[in-house]
Amino acid sequence: MESIREIFPFHGGVHPPEMKDLSNRTPIVNGPLPQRLVIPLQQSIGNPAKAIASVGDLVLKGQAIAVDDGNVSVAVHAPTSGKVVAIDAQQVAHPSGLAEWCITIESDGRDEWIARERFDWKAALERGDNKAIRDYLQDMGVVGLGGAVFPSHLKLAGRDTLDTLIINGAECEPYITCDDRLMRERAIEIVAGISIVRKLLNAKEVLIGVEDNKMQAVAALNEALSNCGFAAEVVVVPTLYPSGGAKQLIKLLTNKEVPSGVRSTDMGVQCFNIATVYTIYAALELAEPVISRVVTLTGAVPKPGNVEALIGTPINDLLAFAGVQTPPACIYGGPMMGFTLPSTQVGLTKAGNCIIAMDEQQFPEKPREMPCIRCGECAVACPQELQPMDLYWFARSKNFGKAQEWNLFDCIECGACAYVCPSSIQLVDYYRFAKSEIWDAERAKKSADLARERHEFKQFREEREKEEKAARLAAKAAPKPAAVASAASPAEQAAADDKAAKIKAAMARAAAKKAEEGAAAAPPASPNSDSKIPNFVSPEKAAKIKESMEKRAAEKAELEALSPEQRAARDAERAAKIEAAKAAAAAKKAAAEHTGVENVPEAQSVSDLAGNTPVTEKPAIDPDKAAKIRAAMAAAAAKKVAKEGGVPVPTESALEAPAVEPVAEVEKPAIDPEKAAKIRAAMAAAAAKKVAKEGGAPAPTESAVEAPAVEPVAEVEKPAIDPEKAAKIRAAMAAAAAKKAAKEAGVPAAAPAAETAAAESVAAPEKPAIDPEKAAKIREAMAAAAAKKAAKKAAEDEGKA
Repeated sequence: MESIREIFPFHGGVHPPEMKDLSNRTPIVNGPLPQRLVIPLQQSIGNPAKAIASVGDLVLKGQAIAVDDGNVSVAVHAPTSGKVVAIDAQQVAHPSGLAEWCITIESDGRDEWIARERFDWKAALERGDNKAIRDYLQDMGVVGLGGAVFPSHLKLAGRDTLDTLIINGAECEPYITCDDRLMRERAIEIVAGISIVRKLLNAKEVLIGVEDNKMQAVAALNEALSNCGFAAEVVVVPTLYPSGGAKQLIKLLTNKEVPSGVRSTDMGVQCFNIATVYTIYAALELAEPVISRVVTLTGAVPKPGNVEALIGTPINDLLAFAGVQTPPACIYGGPMMGFTLPSTQVGLTKAGNCIIAMDEQQFPEKPREMPCIRCGECAVACPQELQPMDLYWFARSKNFGKAQEWNLFDCIECGACAYVCPSSIQLVDYYRFAKSEIWDAERAKKSADLARERHEFKQFREEREKEEKAARLAAKAAPKPAAVASAASPAEQAAADDKAAKIKAAMARAAAKKAEEGAAAAPPASPNSDSKIPNFVSPEKAAKIKESMEKRAAEKAELEALSPEQRAARDAERAAKIEAAKAAAAAKKAAAEHTGVENVPEAQSVSDLAGNTPVTEKPAIDPDKAAKIRAAMAAAAAKKVAKEGGVPVPTESALEAPAVEPVAEVEKPAIDPEKAAKIRAAMAAAAAKKVAKEGGAPAPTESAVEAPAVEPVAEVEKPAIDPEKAAKIRAAMAAAAAKKAAKEAGVPAAAPAAETAAAESVAAPEKPAIDPEKAAKIREAMAAAAAKKAAKKAAEDEGKA
């Protein structure tokens, strides 16, 4: 029944000429059955449907030819029976004029229905399976027929209880009368649909808003509601455009303002169009999918009115049905929110509630657009309380970010701002342009984000595969872990231990057998108990070497008994020790270079260990210095022979022999040239004095005397003697020579033998003219080198064996 409910006006709005009496005077009639129907797959604001029919298929009326693609999508059905002749991109009813995928059906003229099975929605509702009902409505292609084509199954979900269910019967747009005629003629079916929606949403109250220029529709609804069995009110609202907007009608009826970015369902209110409620009823009660709709044919047409037209009917056929011979330019939708069709060949869609044929009388040419004067009339008329002039400037300058900040997407594109603009600026066109650019940018961003995510995932997958591959290779290359005792039974553990003991015993027997075979094949042992130990090595050192060799043999046997993994670990440990030994040897060599002992020959070191030669006999000497010393000594010997005069040649030979023999020994010490010169001078003086004193002594006596006098020189020169010791030696030699010469003057020839012994007794102590402490250090260093060499040689011999 009609309500006297309080009305709450919304901001703005305009009242253009209604022009509804052109088409609301005649009842709804069935439209023509066209020869061809072009059905766009895009029949909702979401994704286009996916075609399941193929070219050449024979289809029946109501048969599904495309299924939904996602939640925000609905199915598409064949409006009549016939044959699918094309599935391609064709121009559609859209302001862009772009082509979209369509299915073209060639009608067979029979308009034969598919077998229809009614869905028991009441049983589903009783068991609480509302989702099954929503899925069924999605499969039946039910969308909002007020012009927005929002999938209705989405609006029926999301809440357990709804405060207010609003049915939109305002139909505020000029020229459009399809909802008016629907309410007049099919009020009972509409009320049945309202009952279904009320039950699905569990709504507490139902309000039906109708403008006050549709009183016949108000009367028809009140009559239908009188026997409906539920409480509902028909609320008459003032005729003001755009009172049919969802937010504006909610404000009018409930005084609730839906903020930006908030859905009306969050405030307990949901709104459905009159035609949408009717299709819900047809789908659930009659098993009829949405294959037709009531469309208003008006404007410059001979027979204006409302037609029940099949979806996909070419606009040309509808205009011809209204008596138009030559199709003029047409507006698809109302004059405020509609757009000019790019072509009249396009097919009717579920959003097509009105087709207006334009003429110059009703739709004169639009005046030229003038600059904005910022009068503010657009802001006064805007029902969303926006600032249209600012949005215009943002859109025109492509400052889309700023336009979004100023709530561009709250604009419902009602056209009220453009209607009142004194500069004739088509403001809505700018807003649509800005929205489309923002949507394109968001789609591009989503694509870029998706591409980036896929690229990052690809990189992650490649890194993961590399790591997994490396792990597999490492696991394959790593030594197999030894068998570890797990949670096994005592019997299994005992068997494993017994097996390990047998393996160890077998390895020990193999090692013993190999040792016996090696002992049998080895040659007889030397006095040092090993043929590989040199005979000249002392017993103590030989014992140490033998111990070292036995230790190495034991290590070798132990190594042979090891597993490959244990050998690898042992080799790594030994390599580390070798590196440490090398470092220690390098440090030792550096220290030895400071003492001057490192150049001692290894052969000499070994002989020293045997005790055959004094440690100081073979010091290193510069070859140059040795040559000079030999030359000086040869000159001194020649001079001595010349002074002696009549001494026979054999005597010279005897004198020269002692002088030449020590040369090889003199070369060995590194003697300062100055010291060598002093020594030669002293030797020459002693020889001259001796010759003068001897006078007529026989040659043999000279030979016997000269030999001991020269011999000490060779012995004194061997070690490196400091100047003080050399002076003492020269003084002792001079004193011995003088004493000997004095004694020889009146002594027989045999006496020189005793003197020789005395001279030797003086010369003998002069041999080791070197610091005892230094000599001890040198001997220790040479002994260590000899031991090292012997151990090395023994190891090499063992390795060869």
